[in-house]
Amino acid sequence: MRAVKAFSVFRERGIEPILIKGLAAARFYPEAHPRLSIDMDLAVAADDFINAGIIAHSAETDGLAIDLHNELRHLDTVAWNDLLENSVLIDLGGGTIRVLRAEDHLRVLCVHWLTDGGSNKERLWDIYYLIANRPPDFNWDRFMGTVSERRQRWLICTVGLAHRYMGLDLSDTPIKEKALDIPKWLINAVENEWSSETKALPLENVIYDRKKLWKQILRRVHPNPIRDTIEMEGSLDAKTRIFYNIGNTFKRIMPSYRRISNSLKGRILEKNLTQSR
Repeated sequence: MRAVKAFSVFRERGIEPILIKGLAAARFYPEAHPRLSIDMDLAVAADDFINAGIIAHSAETDGLAIDLHNELRHLDTVAWNDLLENSVLIDLGGGTIRVLRAEDHLRVLCVHWLTDGGSNKERLWDIYYLIANRPPDFNWDRFMGTVSERRQRWLICTVGLAHRYMGLDLSDTPIKEKALDIPKWLINAVENEWSSETKALPLENVIYDRKKLWKQILRRVHPNPIRDTIEMEGSLDAKTRIFYNIGNTFKRIMPSYRRISNSLKGRILEKNLTQSR
């Protein structure tokens, strides 16, 4: 299995990663509804990130597509050492992989879904199945009590959306009533995302296709209020999104510029190499 192979490669170099999303979420899915994933999301300690990046790049030649994370960045605020100490080893037959304990992973899945602007309705199944098939000792205090009240609200609303749109049964959970209290703007935002014919894509991915690029530019005229709120560590209950929209627009300018610049440089280099042959 690719995951076992990837962990073996990192462990040979003294790095212990944690697998998030993908296969880590898939283990809660029923056989009748398998979850497919292309790449592997591996999180590593900040001190190991540079070396891990070199390893991940070289692993591409072995067919291992790895999306590397510097700890959990914005996805969680619990200390890395705490997450690592509470993580779980899973035996896949040919070896072991390390995943977050269910409560920690559920937080990550919720915040990641919000960071994507709630655009992928199908990924609510990750949250649905983790809760529906959670371990008997699942600790709700661990899930919510380890983060700020603002983030707790993020988590409860995301679980509430899984209940509203996927039919997740919350009757035996301590958040069954709170999960029904979802801001109207959030409901409107996810429904608008799901009905949109133009899905959000990184500009560097469409920069050479004028038609797609123009659609993406037009899409950004109306920023995604969910993504902007979460990336600005905002409140879902704030009276307006405008300040989060403005703040996140400026926050994303330089990273977006660098990605587009690197894409253009790569294209020029590839073109020059082709011409020199």
